[in-house]
Formats: sequence, structure tokens, C-alpha cells
Amino acid sequence: MASPIPGNSRSTSLRDDDSDTAKLEGTGSWDALEWTKIEPIIRPVSRENLDFLFEAEQVKAQEYGVSFVNNNDLGTLMVTNFRLLFLSEKTSKVIGLGTIPLATIEKFTKIALKTQSTLRQSDKTQSQRLLQVIGKDMRIIVFGFRPRTKQRRAIFEALLRLTKPARLWDLYAFVSGTSRLNNSNPKVRLLDEYFRLLGIGSYRGSINMIKSGSFTLSNASWRISSVNSNYTMCPTYPFALIVPESISDDEVLQASTFRARCRLPVVSWCDPGSGAVLARSSQPLVGLMMNMRSNTDEKLVAALCNKLDDGSRRKLYISDARPRKNALANGAMGGGSESSSNYFQSEIVFFGISNIHAMRDSFARLREYLDTYGRTSSDGMSSLLRNGGWTWGGGLLSSMSASVSMLGDSGWLLHIQNVLAGSAWIAARVAKEKASVLVHCSDGWDRTTQLVSLASLLLDPYYRTIKGFQALVEKDWLAFGHPFSDRVGMPSFTGSGNTPSELSWHSSGNYPSPPMNQSSGAFSSQPPTTHAQTSNNYSPIFLQWVDCVSQLLRTYPFAFEFSSAFLVDFLDCVLSCRFGNFLCNSEKERQQLNVFEACGCLWAYLAELRASESGSHVHYNLFYKPSKHNGHLLPPAAALAPTLWPQFHLRWVCHEESQAGQIEVECRKMALNFSEMRKAKEVAERKAKEISNAMESLKLEHRNEKQLRISAMNIAKRKNKENVVMKRAIQSMGCKVCFSSSDASIVDIEICPAEAAQNLKYSLTRKEFGDKMDLSASETITEDDNDANNAFSQACETLCPFRTQDGCCRWPNAACAHRGSQFVGLKANFDALDQLLIDDDYFKPE
Repeated sequence: MASPIPGNSRSTSLRDDDSDTAKLEGTGSWDALEWTKIEPIIRPVSRENLDFLFEAEQVKAQEYGVSFVNNNDLGTLMVTNFRLLFLSEKTSKVIGLGTIPLATIEKFTKIALKTQSTLRQSDKTQSQRLLQVIGKDMRIIVFGFRPRTKQRRAIFEALLRLTKPARLWDLYAFVSGTSRLNNSNPKVRLLDEYFRLLGIGSYRGSINMIKSGSFTLSNASWRISSVNSNYTMCPTYPFALIVPESISDDEVLQASTFRARCRLPVVSWCDPGSGAVLARSSQPLVGLMMNMRSNTDEKLVAALCNKLDDGSRRKLYISDARPRKNALANGAMGGGSESSSNYFQSEIVFFGISNIHAMRDSFARLREYLDTYGRTSSDGMSSLLRNGGWTWGGGLLSSMSASVSMLGDSGWLLHIQNVLAGSAWIAARVAKEKASVLVHCSDGWDRTTQLVSLASLLLDPYYRTIKGFQALVEKDWLAFGHPFSDRVGMPSFTGSGNTPSELSWHSSGNYPSPPMNQSSGAFSSQPPTTHAQTSNNYSPIFLQWVDCVSQLLRTYPFAFEFSSAFLVDFLDCVLSCRFGNFLCNSEKERQQLNVFEACGCLWAYLAELRASESGSHVHYNLFYKPSKHNGHLLPPAAALAPTLWPQFHLRWVCHEESQAGQIEVECRKMALNFSEMRKAKEVAERKAKEISNAMESLKLEHRNEKQLRISAMNIAKRKNKENVVMKRAIQSMGCKVCFSSSDASIVDIEICPAEAAQNLKYSLTRKEFGDKMDLSASETITEDDNDANNAFSQACETLCPFRTQDGCCRWPNAACAHRGSQFVGLKANFDALDQLLIDDDYFKPE
């Protein structure tokens, strides 16, 4: 087997070129940063063509020729009012790894790397100016700046100014506004979820219902109370609470004083089948020595054990998420845990889940492990994978085993398993024993929320849909006061009234931060100069819960409507603070800041993404079958074996490995192809139907035309027979008949007596009225070379010998009068003839 490539013998040191100095010594881990020996090509980016910026996003600082150490790329580094953005010089495209929202930055550090050479003494003054950025989304990125410039200072000062705005309205969530991404009031959605839990889903919440206080509906066991509508009882609880029907509002107020931060036991979820409930609260204020009790608190907790169908009282489990020793330690500060002897038919169980500080340290170690052994390591060496995969972990089996054990040493997966196991245990008690469970920790807003919401996800299939997942998060995390500003590392808001404008920032905590890692595994004992945006209250509690949801999704791929890609996009939106849904520490603070109306809505944004591709969007789970898991999910202990969440943990350090898996990728491709084929089939069927309809229409028109043709032929035959009959009838009267060739309705009748004028003719015109004909006579005079008046006079003189010499007519004694009377009689005969139904063979053929 080939031996590993020996490391470079040069020593390096990390220092800040400002007043504070920190040194880090290792071996040969920064060789990749010698890009500064080559002058980069500076191509200024025109601010007029920044089409990749979001709405209301503005560039505040911009430096060219910056090196992105993680992938050895050169480009432009920009700081906007929303993101730190890296634009590659080669492709002129935004690099996702080097682009991070400002709110997602946990801390950023200025580092000066001084390289000492053993070959030439004159080279020992060469230094590199670096900026390390650590994100809350598992990435550590480093940028290098040209020496003897003020590039790094400009970027650093812009980050200082923009990550800590002094005014509320400078936050990007408020600058961008609601735009089209608005949604209904979250209070209304909370009431709708309460109505569903109580089995009165026919009611719908509204703003008028909230203003009038008419939302206090109930069923046989539980009711919605408005005792906290003004947040005077508990400022971190929602405005509406579900409490037992038998407990009055006065008793609720009295019981709240016995719990930490007045977070008394209230119902979070109801089982519609058995009537069991999941309840949540904070620790009781029993104290260590006094062992205090509260009758109203004990009565309220006992009311959670409503009767079973057989009339017996159900059992109550009081689940304390803390280790037992921690609960006892809290007793010294006035807190503690319940005693089963003081609470009716109850059993106390401790889950042993660590506190927020342990979770924060574990997350930092996991991030350091991924950065050390990923493909895009922040030390510029990409975990030695750039030089060949065989050098992974030093190329020795022992080194590889040690690096893998580093993942276990982080403790992250163990914490995930503890939360999953506790949630599964709670769900099993409700589903199998029909028992009610009260869950709490110290304050009831971290571990309590994790356990209650995860157990609800296991018990209720509605929460495993996209719409139900939104309802679950808004109820248990937002409405019940998980302190997102403190835990996610966002600013806290100070001031009073409805429009506070000042932001407060906690001082940096004393927890250790991972230094720049070296290939040799050596770390500095003194951290470099660091700007920490987060306080000692920062902890990835919500991220850990979403990680647990991803583990259940992996275990039950058919039970969830949403996919892992949906969880990643959802978590990115939460960490980026692009929308206002997860600002502040409570529902009360969000209402005071008017976040609902001033900021865009995360849920509307994700819904808009899904609407672009309908059911084929990556947010939908391809394998979702609601009929397969339409009840409880109760994973056995053997199934609670978590692994790294590839789509989230590995997406920055091992992009190829972060994909969902070849099977899912191929299935999605097949689904897309099937969808396209189905659409093509629908189009073809639609066209075929149109063609078929057109053919039927043409056939119908053809039949109509054929019938019209037959009818016209029959009419023509009948008219022809009628013409023959008329001709014979007229000829039998001594008249010469001539049918016009141009118009069959014109019949010329020439009267032949000698005394008649040769040019005098009577024309019979046949007109049709319905099925009958009218023969009207008209007199026409043919003219040779004279005009019509002369011709009429000549004819009149010929026919009328009684005409005087002076031209006077002797009517009615003239011959013309006799002819006129004869024609009138002839016309009457023809009228009578037309009205008769004469048989075709009345006149025999010639």
C-alpha cells in the first residue's frame, strides 16, 4: 500500500493584524492559500445588473478579487442588508456555499495567517488576511483578502453594522415588507386548531371572535379559556388556553402562581378516541427544604385524569424531561419536581435530556467534525480529499477509526436518540394505556416543547401533513413561547407600546468556539479575535427537533406528506429571519411589534414555491400513503437509531453525499416522467375528443345537407310537374305559353286571335306563398323601334274600332275592355286551378 504523502515542514501561525493577537501553530494546512502570489483579475460588478438580489435587498459593501478558501475560487464578496454574498469570477454566478444570510451567521472572525519559510529568510514576513464565518446551518467558510488593502476591514465593519442594527425597522424582515407573502392572523389559526382538538371543527375562528371574546367554546371535558387574553397571567403563554371544564378561571389564576414563570399545566393535544390528553407546564415551585404544595395546582393536574369509558379514572404520568439530579438542583433555587404522593393516581418519570448548554456544545463539535472531514473544509485542504480519497483520515485505519469516533464524541446523535425515545414513550402511554401525560422541564419551553410536539406528531396523522405540520409548529413552538430570539441568536426587542424601535443584544457568552482546524488535528489553546453574535442563551433546540422529525421521516417514509427537502427549506427560512413568523420570544412580543402585518409570512412563501409545480414539487414526499399510517406511530426501541441527516448536515461539506439517495432520486425522476407522460396523455385525449366531436359535427352537417338536397330535388320535381300541368291547361284555352329560361317563375302567355295586336302580350307571374301559388297577370308591350306609348296607342287603335278620330277612347264599349274582362276570368280560373288538388295524371301525357 502506498504510504501517505508527508506534510509540509513549514510552520504557520494565525494572528489578527489589529490590536488583539492569537497564534495557532500546525503543519502545512494552509498551503492552498498561496493564491495571493498571483494577481487576480479584477472585474467590478455593476450594481445595475444585480438581478440575483431579493426584493428590497441592497448592497452595502463590495470588494473584488477575494478568495473563497473552501473551493479555491476568486470573485466578488458583497454584504447586503440580508446576506453575505460571494459571486464567482469564473462563472459570474452566486456560490451557495459562500452565500449566507446575516441572521444565519453565528460568529465571524478576523485572522491573519503568517507563513514562515525555512528556505529564504526574506519570506517570513509574508501573511494572509482571512475572515472566518461560522454559520448556524453547519458550515464554516473562510475568505482571503489581498495583502496591504482595506478589503477585509470594509467587509468586517459592514458585518458588524448590519448584523447588529440599532433600529427594529432596519431588519430585513421589516424592510422587505409583506409584499404578496401575507397570510391570515396566527391567532385565528390557533383557534381553528383548538376547535379541531375539541371536536368542534365546524366553528371557524375570526378576528371578531377574538375581539369579542366569544371563542370560549367547550366540549364535555375541556374548554377554551380567555383568562390570559391580555397576557397578564403569563406573558409567554398564548392568549387562549385549553383547560379542564371543571376548573374555573379563578382557579387557573391561582394555580399559575405555583409554577415557574406562571406556566401552569394546560392541554396541548386531545385524543379523540380515548379522551386522553397531552399537557405541558413548567416545573413546580416546591423548593428543596420547604416542599411546598398547592391545592389548586393538584386539583388542576388531577382534572387531567378524566374518566374512562368504564367509569374508572385514567392514569397520569408526569414526565420530567430533566435528569433527576438536575431537578433536585433546581430545588435549591425554589424549583424542583412533583411528588407522586401529592398528585392523584400519578407516576413521575425522568427522561434525562441535557440542557441547552450541552446541546450547544454538542452542535459545535458536530460542526467541527464535519468541517474537518468534509470535501470543502475551511482550512483550504478539503480534508485531504482534494489529493485523493486514499489519504482520508491520514490513510491509516487507526486514524480513520479515530475520526469516526469523533462523531460519537460530539454527542449529537445521542441527544437526538434521547429526545426520540422520550417522545415515543409518551406516545405509547397515550396510545396503549389511554393515560394522560403532563410534560415539563425547568421553564417548559425547550425540552418540554420538543417532547410534546414530537409525541403529537407520532399520535396524530394530521400533523404529518404540510398543513398540520404548520399548525403543530405554530401551536407548540410559537404560541407557547419558545424563546426563538434567544435560542436562534436573534436580537431581543426592548421598549414599551406597540412600536418599539430599539434592539438589545446580549453579551457574548463564555462557551468555547471551535478554532480553525488543522490537518494534523492540533488546535490553538487561545481563540482568535472573534465577534460573537449570540449570547449564552443560544442553543439549537428547534434545529434539533427538526432533526428528530427527519429521523422519523426516514423510519416511516410512507407516513409523511412532506419531504426532507421541505424540512431543509423550512429550517433555512427560520434561521435566515427573512420572514417575521419566528421573530421575538413570545406571541405577546410579536403582537406588540405588529409582526403579522409588517413582515412577510414564511408559510405563504413555502406555499408559493409548491404552487409553482403542484404535486410534483420536491416538498412533497413521493412515497406518502395516508392510508398506510392513518393512526399512531409507535416505533420500537430498535428503530430509534438516529444517523446524520444528510440533506442538512452534509449539504455544505459533502454535496454528493447529501442527496436523498439514488433510489429517491430515481423515483422522483420516474415520477416527473410519469407526470409529463400523463399530461401528454391528457393533451392527446383532449385533442382526440375534439377531433371526434368535429367528425360527429361534420357527419351531422353532411346528413342535413343530404336531406336538404333530397328535399330540393323533390321540390324541383314537383314544380316541374306543376309547370307541365299549367302549360297544358293554358294551351287548352288557345294561348301560347312560353316559360322563361332565366326564371322559372315567369310565364309568357301570347294570345293569338287575329283581332289582337301582334305586339300585345300578357305575362303571368307566379309567386309562392307557403305551399300555395298566386298567378297575377301583368300586361307587357313589346316595342320595335317606337317608344312604349306609341306602341300602346297602336295596339289600342287596332283592338278598338270605336275609337274616335280625335283619339278619344270609348270605354267600356271598346274591344280592349272585353279582352280585359276575358283575362280577369282567365286569372280566376287559374286561381281556382291552383287551389285544387289535381292528381298528377289528371292530364294525360302527350
